[in-house]
Amino acid sequence: MNSEKTEKSTVEEIRARFDADVERFSNLSIGQEAAMDSALCMELIADAAAAVTPRASAVLDIGCGAGNYTLMLLQRLRGLNCTLLDLSQPMLERASERVDAFGAGSVSVIQADVRDADFEAGSFDIILAAAVLHHLRSDEEWREVFTKLYQWLRPGGAIWIYDMTRAAIHQLDALKQERYSAYLMGLQGEEYRDKVFAYIEKEDTPHSLPFQLDLLREVGFSAVEVLHKNGPFAAFGAMK
Repeated sequence: MNSEKTEKSTVEEIRARFDADVERFSNLSIGQEAAMDSALCMELIADAAAAVTPRASAVLDIGCGAGNYTLMLLQRLRGLNCTLLDLSQPMLERASERVDAFGAGSVSVIQADVRDADFEAGSFDIILAAAVLHHLRSDEEWREVFTKLYQWLRPGGAIWIYDMTRAAIHQLDALKQERYSAYLMGLQGEEYRDKVFAYIEKEDTPHSLPFQLDLLREVGFSAVEVLHKNGPFAAFGAMK
């Protein structure tokens, strides 16, 4: 499903693909259909964020897409000031429209790569990162981004992540791929499965769940929690 030796897509190539794919990411009831248990994980993350930070006033949604995760969170925590960050301007426009109409306190949009983004320390109570961090490449890049995410949170704040992961025990990657293959085949057949696997191979460099949990602790988070895991996908988070 992923090969570190494959020449990966550039940021510009990834941006162009998402610019042309807004509609697929605009369904709150199913989320990102190509990702296993996406709708369930949106609910789990929104519930966790509301439970851990019930007095939150500001959320940052990284790789917000069409805004599904922020919309789900606003169902639990009305009036949040929402900052939406994404590579794709069309995605941001759709997300801003949807979030603004859903009871946000304020909506700010930033077109940027999270690796280049900069916010003042302690700007947010909640950070959401759904299906975005798998675009990070080297271990050092992962460490730099996780450090920034920790700094951007206020004390007592939390980050919640849903993403594709690799197996920490590499012999299990094939089993994960078989499970994911069966899921995609059940959605739209072999051609759809091959299309999804092709862009994963081209674009993504996921890291294992243990790597990410350890890294969250390493950069300073006081507690980590796994909400759900199925095949190569996991929902998890950490509290500052």
